[in-house]
Amino acid sequence: MAIRYNLWLDPDNTAQHRAMEAELERYFMARFADYPHISLADDDPYDYDAPFNRLYDVLFARAAEHCESHWGYVATPAQLSRCFFRAVGRSNKILTDTPG
Repeated sequence: MAIRYNLWLDPDNTAQHRAMEAELERYFMARFADYPHISLADDDPYDYDAPFNRLYDVLFARAAEHCESHWGYVATPAQLSRCFFRAVGRSNKILTDTPG
């Protein structure tokens, strides 16, 4: 199996990696806009059938495919996850059950 991740192939190209992560974060923010408000997992964060966890899997896969086909960049799973959760933190579409 060949190494395909751009980050691993050219780790010193930090400008490209940062730019792609910013694009991925914008991609996730735009996808969140396609959904009504999304509640984070309630009592059991490991409930893989919870709507948020299903959304994570679907958007993660779509972002990886979009990133490679649109930008010609193969993001690592860590980059995708980091960008997804940064977007979750910035989005007004994600609801938490915690007060305040």
